[in-house]
Amino acid sequence: MPSAVLTDRERTAVQAYLRLLHTVRATFDTPSGPTGPVPPSVVPPSVLAEAETALARAGLSGNEEEFFHMLREWCPSA
Repeated sequence: MPSAVLTDRERTAVQAYLRLLHTVRATFDTPSGPTGPVPPSVVPPSVLAEAETALARAGLSGNEEEFFHMLREWCPSA
């Protein structure tokens, strides 16, 4: 059974993922413009790269099931 306490690398991966998730949500929550919906902007490459690097350093690349379990435990509202 995994520990309830995240390692520094796991915490960094979760935080990077949450920043990425909040960036995407903010993009889609952008109000419509006068001529209709504003098309979503591209997620900044630095935000995506940060999340990918953090996941790799925590040994979570390609292990989505373990990562999302950890994310649900640490931040149930995500």
